[in-house]
Amino acid sequence: MWRRLPTRRLASALLSSSPLQRATATHAPPLERHFPTTASGLLPPSLLPPWQQEPRWFSSSAAAEAVSSEDAEELHHAIEEIVRPQPSPNLPQPQAVAEEYQAPGRDHRSRHRRSGRGRHAEVLAAEHGMTYHRYTSLRRRQIRIETEAWEQAANEYRELLADMCEQKLAPNLPYVKSLFLGWFEPLRDQIATEQELVADPGSRASHGPFFSMLPADMMAVITMHKLMGLLMTGSGDGSVRVIQAACQIGEAIEHEVRINRFLEKTRKKNNKEMENEEEAGDTNIAVEQQRLRKKVTDLMKKQKLRQVRNIVKNQDKSRPWGQDAHAKVGSRLIDLFIGTAHIQPPASQSSDGLPDIRPAFRHEMRTMVKEQQKSSRRYGVIKCDPLVRQGLDRTAKHMVIPYMPMLIPPICWTGYDKGAHLFLPSYVMRTHGARQQRDAVKRAPREQMQFVFEALNTLGSTKWRVNKRVLSIVDRIWSNGGRLADLVDRTDVPVPEKPDTEDETLLKNWKWHLRAAKKKNSERHSQRCDVELKLAVARKMKDEEGFYYPHNLDFRGRAYPMHPYLNHLGSDLCRGVLEFAEGRPLGKSGLRWLKIHLANLYAAGVDKLSYDGRIAFAENHLEEIFDSADRPLEGRRWRLGAEDPFQCLAVCMNLTEALRSSSPETTISHIPVHQDGSCNGLQHYAALGKDKLGAIAVNLVAGEKPADVYTGIANRVMEIMRMDAQKDPSVEPDAARARLIVDQVDRKLVKQTVMTSVYGVTYIGAREQIRRRLKERGVIPNDSELFGASCYAAKVTLTALGEMFQAARSIMNWLGDCAKVIACENEPVRWTTPLGLPVVQPYRKLGRHLIKTSLQVLTLQRETDKVMVKRQKTAFPPNFVHSLDGSHMMMTAVACKRQGLNFAGVHDSYWTHASDVDTMNKILREKFVELYDTPILENLLESFEKSFPKLKFPPLPERGDFDMKEVLESTYFFN
Repeated sequence: MWRRLPTRRLASALLSSSPLQRATATHAPPLERHFPTTASGLLPPSLLPPWQQEPRWFSSSAAAEAVSSEDAEELHHAIEEIVRPQPSPNLPQPQAVAEEYQAPGRDHRSRHRRSGRGRHAEVLAAEHGMTYHRYTSLRRRQIRIETEAWEQAANEYRELLADMCEQKLAPNLPYVKSLFLGWFEPLRDQIATEQELVADPGSRASHGPFFSMLPADMMAVITMHKLMGLLMTGSGDGSVRVIQAACQIGEAIEHEVRINRFLEKTRKKNNKEMENEEEAGDTNIAVEQQRLRKKVTDLMKKQKLRQVRNIVKNQDKSRPWGQDAHAKVGSRLIDLFIGTAHIQPPASQSSDGLPDIRPAFRHEMRTMVKEQQKSSRRYGVIKCDPLVRQGLDRTAKHMVIPYMPMLIPPICWTGYDKGAHLFLPSYVMRTHGARQQRDAVKRAPREQMQFVFEALNTLGSTKWRVNKRVLSIVDRIWSNGGRLADLVDRTDVPVPEKPDTEDETLLKNWKWHLRAAKKKNSERHSQRCDVELKLAVARKMKDEEGFYYPHNLDFRGRAYPMHPYLNHLGSDLCRGVLEFAEGRPLGKSGLRWLKIHLANLYAAGVDKLSYDGRIAFAENHLEEIFDSADRPLEGRRWRLGAEDPFQCLAVCMNLTEALRSSSPETTISHIPVHQDGSCNGLQHYAALGKDKLGAIAVNLVAGEKPADVYTGIANRVMEIMRMDAQKDPSVEPDAARARLIVDQVDRKLVKQTVMTSVYGVTYIGAREQIRRRLKERGVIPNDSELFGASCYAAKVTLTALGEMFQAARSIMNWLGDCAKVIACENEPVRWTTPLGLPVVQPYRKLGRHLIKTSLQVLTLQRETDKVMVKRQKTAFPPNFVHSLDGSHMMMTAVACKRQGLNFAGVHDSYWTHASDVDTMNKILREKFVELYDTPILENLLESFEKSFPKLKFPPLPERGDFDMKEVLESTYFFN
């Protein structure tokens, strides 16, 4: 019966998972155990940070697995999930993508016109200034990028091996690539042998059902690249935890299996078959759903769970594998890799000895001691040989990097898992496996989420390109060893040799310096890997006319690019190398804003001047600006003194071009000009509390020059310390500490603590922040004195903050008290942002789940039903404010888009072309006032009382009489 149903409609109706997962269910017959080796596949999230992936550290077990341990009611719910019809998205389905991918030589235009998809493509092309053929050409390339990367890597290794056999000569390859080539064949052969073993009907291997769904060479390539990527982005000591590596490799294999299924099946169908099935499909599906639902209901009433399990198993082939399966498959692949990967030094230690061939990786156990709980825990790691580690920071150019920037505008978001990439799994929110948050977003009506979707689509539609001139300078600095413009040194610090002495003092000193050197080298190694990854992406994208960053949200509603390495949220290196693909004439206001932007990037106190003062700074340094643009490395290197040297260089180049032009105002500029909030968290608290004093301190009120809250706090801290320093040290211990550090108090010392105070920084956190700043200055060499001074400075700084922002503190306390009332009922704090996004705090106690793998027994963490009361309370104030700043940014993004501006946002930093800054400034102020014209705290309290009518919540805190419309006239509100 299931074989005869129209496959395309059946896929849409049966699955409640991602578009990709729905597509993989278009065929109910069991999947063949082996795929042709030419199958193309999905780029799994190799190298992707864990926080950017959908369920990883928590279980998302397949329904078939869940059945064995759940009661009848939950099982019935699982079946309902299977048979529930899904609305068809307005955008093209993955099937259409596959048809285009399958037959690139066919007449796409006529085919699309018949199906209606061509008209949609023409609209998209016109919206983004492309011809239809240009758009479809880029779209085909995007499909290949998303589906063929692993296949291309496997083909490359196969071809290299074939050349070696024919020529009987090893190819001249880069070091790391030669390692991959040497590891590929033995690992592939071992995987193939393992696939034969688990295919035996008598095999009881727990990973067996999942192990033969991909060709061995594809699994080998994924395992090698994924593990090396994790080692690159790890702690810097050349190791990665087994649980992390196993789960991510297993998940990568599952993603590849899904895309292989889909592509293999859709290759066998032509367009006419699809259209015929659509005509007859709806009636048959409805009948089959009704029949299946009735059958399931009857079986549930009779408690015949085994028959229900069979239905789930037979009809739900594409359900997620679950974390257990990921861990088992990944562990087995790592086990095989460890057994087959070896490395040999360039020369043996002794010329007449045997070759020194040793394992490239090893599995070892480590112990983590928890001093506060007076307990310890053992965990497994995969550690690479030092020779492998030496090559890691040169590996990026040879790695398969997923979630690259897109060549075409991302698919518009229309649902939790509907949008962004064509094939890669994409989720509108990074829930980290938090089930309640995921369910809340899935259940939210599309109308309620529409504005959030529009904002994400707006951010994703901004077209970027690589600034080739800046990239060439970065490459020159990097090839010469780094060290300039905040780039890390590419060489390690010397490791001190052990002194030939038995003096305990000298040996102790040597050990201290040895640890410090090793730590420094480990940090440099991690930083070098990070730079290599960023540059690898920049080099791949530099010849593209433009590209796009799909965006999604964290659970609080803040937007992030889905590509993790080279994006505008990154470091000065990333921001300097990126620019808008569209250029716009500067105009008179744009030239002014470009000068202001240069002063802001130079910083060093210049960014705290009035706008006229910043313009004067730029005009007084025109000679240095021209020299920086003309001779960035050979000249006086003035721009290296900037806080953001690469962004400063990009602006110097654009400003030089404009000022040397006969018509500076007509010069085309691609530079994004930033407008940043003034301690934006405190701005939101001042607005919530209608606090006049707080509003003045953070520029909600107009002033001749920008108010600097950090300097204000630093001055107050200095006053308190000077008073303490006058006291008798024998009576007051803080007197000595005040005398020790009073001269070190400045804006920089307290800035981080002030910034994070509104986000719930604790006394311990403040102490560590200040300790790091004092240690950087090296004025207190004694560690004990440094610790005492940091404790004292943190206490005084928090006191000064409480004095200056009493209204903010009262609102923070009220939010925390409300959260405690809710959490004490074992409920998570939940609210809806002003834009309609449902938020559920994910802080729950974690349970332990043990699974046995071929490497070791792994402990997986899973959510329990018990919430963490203290965490729910302390995290709510900062999370709530983050949800408000995210709302303000999205409101501004949509309004700018509707007025024809290019817009990019980094939380509380808004970017647009220089010529459009005045327009954006007007919009962002209007949207801030609009946001706080709504009774936000009243609405929050009402929602709490409605959700928990039996609970008693504290009354709203008192608020002031600040008029929010004053923000409209505040020049330095964002500046």
